[in-house]
Amino acid sequence: MTEPLLVVEDLHVDYPVKGWRRKPFKALNGVSLDILPGECVGLVGESGSGKTTLGRAVLGLAPVTGGSIRFKGAEIGTLSRRERRRLSEEIQVVFQDPYSSLNPSLTIEQSLTEPLRVKKVSAADASRRVRTLLDQVGLPSNAAGRLPREFSGGQRQRIAIARALALSPQLIVCDEPVSALDLSTQARVLDLFKDIQEATGVAYLFVSHDLAVVRHLSHRVAVMYHGEIVEYGPGDKVTSDPEHPYTQRLLLAAPVPDPALQEQRRADRRRLLDAQNEMALQSGAL
Repeated sequence: MTEPLLVVEDLHVDYPVKGWRRKPFKALNGVSLDILPGECVGLVGESGSGKTTLGRAVLGLAPVTGGSIRFKGAEIGTLSRRERRRLSEEIQVVFQDPYSSLNPSLTIEQSLTEPLRVKKVSAADASRRVRTLLDQVGLPSNAAGRLPREFSGGQRQRIAIARALALSPQLIVCDEPVSALDLSTQARVLDLFKDIQEATGVAYLFVSHDLAVVRHLSHRVAVMYHGEIVEYGPGDKVTSDPEHPYTQRLLLAAPVPDPALQEQRRADRRRLLDAQNEMALQSGAL
């Protein structure tokens, strides 16, 4: 059996809250999941559910207060500075906003060669690598000399994906990478993610608030609610026949073109929410 590339086990993340009497805010409460080499695990939930915090914890950008994160068997929290630099080559990230994730004063070639310079790649080899990366994400080679402002949002996100691929990582954390794009552009970028995974074997932790988005790409899906994973399983099963009421509500939240069906879905969501609140009251959670 293939060993997991990433293992998150009983992870806790607390954020301090101002005021000495106030308890820390618990962003993650005992989260566990794993990602196999070449696999895409979708992480879905509403704003505030903790999904972005989990991605940031994997990247070393969130304060882990309990549990463990292991990459290729090594505990991330105990790595030396040199090992962390090496880890940063193997785990990359694509952020949500394609307008702020690129330096507006650097050409595309300069942005893409930054990580290569750290590896002491020669100028000639770096230039060839830039052309390969642009071709890989469906952009012409003459894009290398242009500035980010000359590109659309979808094209900028393609450039951000190319930058993440520059050092041939084994895992990419995708933090809502299509939520700032229109629907037609979303579909094309999602197809690009799938094509890249098939060509390179890279694994994804794909963070989204939209079940329809993760359905397109994910082998397995984890659903987060109030800092916990409430459902975790095969992507087709979770996104078409969910068991947890919260996942059912997320599925019903997706708009449909039929007004009558849309109204019925709203009624079903309200019914599920009322039932969930009643269960919480009975258990003393509210």
